[in-house]
Amino acid sequence: MTPLILAAEAEEYAVAYTPADGVLVALGFLMVLSFMALIMTRRLTPMVALIVVPTIFGLIAGAGLGLGDMVIDAISKMAPTAALLMFAIMYFGIMIDVGLFDPLIRVITRVLGDDPAKIVLGTAILAGAVSLDGDGSTTFIITTSAMLPLYLRLGMSPVVLTCVAGLMNGTMNIVPWGGPTVRAATALGLQPTDVFVPMIPSLAAGLVVSLAFAWFLGLAERKRLAGVVDTSKLDAPGGFGRLGAPKLFRGAEPKPGAVASLRTG
Repeated sequence: MTPLILAAEAEEYAVAYTPADGVLVALGFLMVLSFMALIMTRRLTPMVALIVVPTIFGLIAGAGLGLGDMVIDAISKMAPTAALLMFAIMYFGIMIDVGLFDPLIRVITRVLGDDPAKIVLGTAILAGAVSLDGDGSTTFIITTSAMLPLYLRLGMSPVVLTCVAGLMNGTMNIVPWGGPTVRAATALGLQPTDVFVPMIPSLAAGLVVSLAFAWFLGLAERKRLAGVVDTSKLDAPGGFGRLGAPKLFRGAEPKPGAVASLRTG
């Protein structure tokens, strides 16, 4: 049994009654469904729903007058994890606002050239770097903004971009301040580092497999687009070829096929 369950059994709360395990499981799923329904239908704001819904279901589950003590104990046990999450959110939020990833984006877009295989591999590297913040939404926003115009310009499939970004984000999402690791550590009553450190070899193997998969996807795109991509405009003076500045991402004039742009400096 986990330390968290043992600690819960050791505590004596003033509960009204103790339902069967099956009832608790059903109430747990029903609570999640109710929470999602209230949020998606905009009946409640997320903050209010996070407070009201668990409280109501806790009372239904027989918590009774012991609910307040349970909340206080849970907050005290989860305070270190919450502090880690708050630090990660604020730190990476500030770093993104000041352009932490802009130099990396400029370097990647300059050295990729017009080779679809290199572009897909560069997409994986960029997505992996941005995924260090542990937030999937940020990864897709930055990666898509930087790479999608290049994909559209060369006629590459945006599905490849989405697949590679999702694969890298899923691999990197087990960082200690990421959601899955934090939730697992909280459920087991451990520190996030206790869960993360044993997974480092698996993380390294996952990165290698993800990069290899991205390279093979890039080779498939290169084969599909063989003889189709017109590279004369890409390598011409003022273009964004291997040694040219990525003007497409710096607010250049509209070009056929470019439907988005990213200003990086």
